[in-house]
Amino acid sequence: MKKLGVIGGLGPMATAYFLQLLTQMSDAATDQGHMEILLHSKPQIPDRTRFILGLSREDPLPMMAQTGIDLRSQGAALLAVPCVTAHYFRERLEEAAGIPVLDAIGETARCAAEAGIRRAGFMATDGTVESGLLQRAFGEAGVECIFPDRESQGTVMDMIYGKIKAGKPADLGALRRVAQGLLDAGAEVAVLACTELSLVKQGLDMGEALLDVMEVLAGKAVMTCGHLKREYACLLRGARRLGERRLSAGESAEQGERSQYAEQCIGLSGQDGAGETGEDGVL
Repeated sequence: MKKLGVIGGLGPMATAYFLQLLTQMSDAATDQGHMEILLHSKPQIPDRTRFILGLSREDPLPMMAQTGIDLRSQGAALLAVPCVTAHYFRERLEEAAGIPVLDAIGETARCAAEAGIRRAGFMATDGTVESGLLQRAFGEAGVECIFPDRESQGTVMDMIYGKIKAGKPADLGALRRVAQGLLDAGAEVAVLACTELSLVKQGLDMGEALLDVMEVLAGKAVMTCGHLKREYACLLRGARRLGERRLSAGESAEQGERSQYAEQCIGLSGQDGAGETGEDGVL
């Protein structure tokens, strides 16, 4: 199996949860059956959002690149970065490190599109929103993007930086209202597009209405470097119900089939079996 390198610490608790997901999603009956993971937790990497917004001149890329190079020298065959905003630097990081970097945003866009999602709402950092990463990836996949209004976006940023990163209790009620506002605005799913938000998703108690980018990234990493449990093959568990609702509303069977993808889907770069990858395992 290929060795996975993880550039972590962006932030530290999100990285810890990412490692939990990698283990939880792996189809392994013994310790030795799990994939090998090389982790470098580097919380000293400068803030990505501040740099993207022009609020800081500290470029995160050089430190990220050196961390990737170090992981490659230790045997990593590809990299995962459990930080959505850091994907602003993904292509340049890949070039500098000399090994592939998994694309969490692109994988999530494909997952949503293949599940028949037409409109997705996003909770993300200001840096991710302003970078256009979500708009490009989901737009290319044919999925319309819906974002919170200014007040609600402020709530999301306070949740990420003022609460979760600061180690303070999250206001789950406020975050749930933001997510519900996206659904009320026409989104068919609310995407957790910041790995800090992944830490509190269970408390939101919104089940099938949420799609977590961190889960998609972890699933793709396990598929590429290990063996994925089939129960994690479809991360949009509400897709079949969505298709059924559209059919009952008069949508054609051909259109509805795409939404009923949850019966057999993986949603991760079109893979249709746990632990099965192409020759290089990366798209």
